[in-house]
Amino acid sequence: MAPSEIEINQLRDEIRRHDHLYYTKAAPEISDTQYDLLLKKLERLESEHPHLATVDSPTMRVGDAPVPYLEQVTHAVPMLSIDNTYNRGELAAYFERTDKLLPGEEIQWVMEYKIDGVAASILYENGSLSLGLTRGNGEIGDAITHNIRTIRDLPLRLMGDELPTVLEVRGEVYMTNADLADLNVRQTQAGLEAYKNTRNVTAGTIRLLDSSIAAARKLRFFCHGVGRTAGLDVTTHMEFLDWVQGLGIPPTPSVRLLQNSAAALAAVTELEQAMPELAFEVDGIVFKVNSLAQRQRLGMRSKSPRWLIAYKFERYEAVTRLEKIEVQVGKTGTLTPVAHLGPVNIADTTVSRASLHNADEIERLDARVGDFVVVEKTGKIIPKVVRVEKHLRTGDLPPFVFPTRCPVCGGELARDEGGVYIRCIDPTCTAQIRQRVIYYASRTGMDIDGLGEKIIDQLVELGMVNDYADLYRLETGELCVNLDLVKERKAAKLVEAIAASKSRGLARLLASISIRHVGPRVAKILAQEYGDVDAMRRASIEQISSTHEIGDVIAASVHQFLHDPHGIAVLDRLRAVGVVMTEAKPVALAGAGKFDGKTFVVTGTLMRYTRDEIKAKIESLGGRAADSVSKKTDYVVAGDKAGSKLDKAAKLDIPVLSEDEFTAMFHESSDQPR
Repeated sequence: MAPSEIEINQLRDEIRRHDHLYYTKAAPEISDTQYDLLLKKLERLESEHPHLATVDSPTMRVGDAPVPYLEQVTHAVPMLSIDNTYNRGELAAYFERTDKLLPGEEIQWVMEYKIDGVAASILYENGSLSLGLTRGNGEIGDAITHNIRTIRDLPLRLMGDELPTVLEVRGEVYMTNADLADLNVRQTQAGLEAYKNTRNVTAGTIRLLDSSIAAARKLRFFCHGVGRTAGLDVTTHMEFLDWVQGLGIPPTPSVRLLQNSAAALAAVTELEQAMPELAFEVDGIVFKVNSLAQRQRLGMRSKSPRWLIAYKFERYEAVTRLEKIEVQVGKTGTLTPVAHLGPVNIADTTVSRASLHNADEIERLDARVGDFVVVEKTGKIIPKVVRVEKHLRTGDLPPFVFPTRCPVCGGELARDEGGVYIRCIDPTCTAQIRQRVIYYASRTGMDIDGLGEKIIDQLVELGMVNDYADLYRLETGELCVNLDLVKERKAAKLVEAIAASKSRGLARLLASISIRHVGPRVAKILAQEYGDVDAMRRASIEQISSTHEIGDVIAASVHQFLHDPHGIAVLDRLRAVGVVMTEAKPVALAGAGKFDGKTFVVTGTLMRYTRDEIKAKIESLGGRAADSVSKKTDYVVAGDKAGSKLDKAAKLDIPVLSEDEFTAMFHESSDQPR
C-alpha cells in the first residue's frame, strides 16, 4: 500500500472517530477548528489522488450535485405504523391485552421517547451506507440517500472489524431545537420566512434534491428498530440497541428496560419529567416488547405489530419574551435558573414562569434576557422553554452569566461529578435552610399544620430558625412578638403542632431531612430495616445497598449524610429536642407467621380495599407488597378480572387468596400476640 493511501485511510479513520465522539458520545476531544483542519487535509489528499476517493469518505458529507428527482423504492421489509394510546387507561388496557396473549410469561418492556421527526430506513451493505428511504406509504418510500449521507452522526462506514453483510436500521431523522434557531437566523437574514418547528423543516429538508442544503441544516438520526439483516445475532431489543451503538449508529436515547407492565406504567412519569431537558422534540413515549421471540409469537394486526404501542400527548406552544432569569437555590443546594416570561396563554392556562434547568441548558439555548422564546406545554407537564427565536433578537443582548458564587449566601459552588447540576456546598445557606424547613413542615414531610411558607420566611429571615431543631424551641410569646402574622391563639396552636411532629417516627423523619435520593418509600424501607438511627450509622454502604429496593447510589447518599458533619449535627440536634428516631420494626407473629417476610402480589379489582389500603395492611404485619408474580412470590391476592398474574401463579404453584380469604388471614394474624 502506497504511503499516500495509508495516510488517507488513517486520516479517514481519525475523522470518523471524532465524528462518533462528537455526535454520538457528546464527548469531543478536539475543537471545531482542529476538526476542520483535518477535513481540509483529507480533501486536499483526495484531490491529489483522485483514484483513492471512496463513496464513504467523510468528505462526501458536504453535499454532491443535486439529483434530478427522488426515485421510489420498495421496502424489502414493510415499515408498518404504530397504534396509539392517549391516556393511562388506554395504555393499561393495552398491557392487559398483551399479557393475556402470552399467558404465564414474564414480558419485559422497553420504554423510549417517540422522537418527533421523520421516519427513515438506512441500509448498509458490507459495512457501507448504500441506501436511505423515507417511510412513504409503508410499502414504497422515496430514495433520499444523497441527503442521508450528510447526517454527521450516521457513519458512512460502520465501525468495527466484524461487520454484517446486510444491515437495515430504522429510526428517526430529526433536528435539534438549537439548530433550528440558528437556521431561522440564516433564513431571516436571507429575507425568507422562519420555520415553525423542527419536524416540518426536517420533513422538507430530507426530500430536497440538493444535498448541499441538507448538509447545511445539520440533520441528525436516532436508530430505534431494524429491517432486513444478515448476521444479526441478538435475542432482545436492548441487545440490538447496544449492538448498533457499537457499530457507530446512535440509538434512541434514555431507553428504560422495565420488568413487567406494572413497572412500565409506573415509569411513564419519569420520562415525562425529563422531557423539558431534551435538546429535541418528542411527541410521546413508545413501549416495545423486549424479547424478539415473544414479538414473533405476538404477531401482527392488519397494519401494525401487536408488540409495541405509542403513548402520545398533545403539545401546545406560544412565543413570548424572556424578561428575566432568576437563579434559585433548592433544599439540597442545587442552583436552578428560572425564566420569568411575559404572561402568555397556553392550553387554557396563563404561563409566566418556566424552569431553565441548569447552566448547560441556558448555554445550549443561548437564552438572553430580552429574547423572544418558544414556550411549550405538553399535557400536564410543566412549561418548558423549547428554543430562542434568535431571528427575532434585536440589539446586542449580552449572554447570561451563570453565578460563580451562591447568589444567596455568596458561598462556594461545585458541579456534581459527571453531572450537570451546580450546587451551593454551604449547608448553612439561608436559601437552603428555607427550602429544607418548608419541605420538613409539608404534608409529605413531618406534616406540621399551620407552618406555611410565609411564617417560615419570617423565622429564617429573623434568624429564629437556622435548622429543623430550632422549630422545637419556639415559644408562643416570641412568635407573637416577632411575627406579625401570628396572634397568640394561632401561635399556641402552631407550637402544639410542631411539638406533635416529634413523634412521627423514623420513616417520616428520614423522608423530611433532605437526604438526596431519599423519599417516603425509601425512608420507610430503611426505617423498617434498621429500626433506629444508630443502627443505620453502624451499617456500611454495602450493607445498606443490600437492603431490598436500595441500590448503590441511594446507599452511598444515605451513608454520606449519616457520617458527614452536617448530617451528624442535624440528627444530634433533633435528638436533643426529643424528636423520635426509632421505628417499630415488623415483628414476627406467634404461630404461622403468614405475613412476616412474605411477598404478596395483588391483582384484579378489589371490593373492600384500594391498592394503597391493602398494601398498607400487608406491610403493617411485616409483609412485602410486590407488583409482579415470580418464584419469590408467597401469595397472590386475586380480585375480579385478575388476568394473567393469576395464570402465572397457577403455573408456579403459588397460593391464591380471594379477598375474603385475605381479610380472614389478616384479622387472624393481627389478633396474634406480638
